[in-house]
Amino acid sequence: MTLSPQFIDAVQDKPQALRTELVQGLLAAEPCVAAKYLYDTLGSRLFEAITELPEYYPTRCEAGIFAQHAPAMAALMPPAATLVDLGAGNCRKAAQLFDVIRPARYVAVDISVAFLRPALSSLQAAYPAIPMLGLGLDFSADLSLPAAAGDGARVLFYPGSSIGNFSPEQALAFLQQAHVASQGGGLLIGVDLHKDTAILEPAYDDALGVTAAFNRNVLLRLNLLTGSNFALADWQHVAFFNSQASRIEMHLQARAAVQVRWPGGERQFAQGQRIHTENSYKWQQADFAALLQRAGFSSTRAWTDTQGWFAVYWAQA
Repeated sequence: MTLSPQFIDAVQDKPQALRTELVQGLLAAEPCVAAKYLYDTLGSRLFEAITELPEYYPTRCEAGIFAQHAPAMAALMPPAATLVDLGAGNCRKAAQLFDVIRPARYVAVDISVAFLRPALSSLQAAYPAIPMLGLGLDFSADLSLPAAAGDGARVLFYPGSSIGNFSPEQALAFLQQAHVASQGGGLLIGVDLHKDTAILEPAYDDALGVTAAFNRNVLLRLNLLTGSNFALADWQHVAFFNSQASRIEMHLQARAAVQVRWPGGERQFAQGQRIHTENSYKWQQADFAALLQRAGFSSTRAWTDTQGWFAVYWAQA
């Protein structure tokens, strides 16, 4: 039987709440925008391009780990589980594991359900007997899955080191939700490890300027959601490794003094003032294993690339 993918958009359309959140960030003592706003349709496509850049090692390192160790990972998973792909995007990473994991059901979760549609439709054609669901969900706020995601054992799949966007405290809270959501199964998660600054910083500030475009695109999103008048030419991309916090920081920095207006408000930005758009925390391998156990997972196993730059963990729920 040939199935068709289902789609549910559970992202609540509350434009006034979004606008309030964004304006509060712009007016904060240290202006900021949540990283989730980087991933509209254009932002998601730009991030796809980032993963192809020579400077961006995480995708290659993770792919090498899966290529070498996927059978060992699959052996630890319950049979006939539902594979829940968090931040699925183009679904490519999960698709490469299908023949090894053999999921009974596939749930692709992304903040943009529109971005999921073509990828999931293509994947359904390749695996016509596997029920598939595209779920638009802001799981950074709430990882509750709808009934349509199915019952039984679940394997949550969170590749690409996106867990690094969370502070350690936020990561613990997220992993506690993941533990509840993966009862009867577990979590397969990619984690970027601490390494030399000379390797880290170019991965977030590439020579071609794709990451800069990805970062600056959030200004267009701000204009759309808040009615602000950000001009791209006024802002430059800045990325650096904060060694004290063990994180890459991305910012947008004003090239000159500029006044930004939106309906009902405004802010004057001085030359050199920054808007903080993303963090990407880098972990020590043992520390992340300990975090998984604090979140309630009973046992963990990790695989790394040959250079020890990246790790994939299986955590039993």
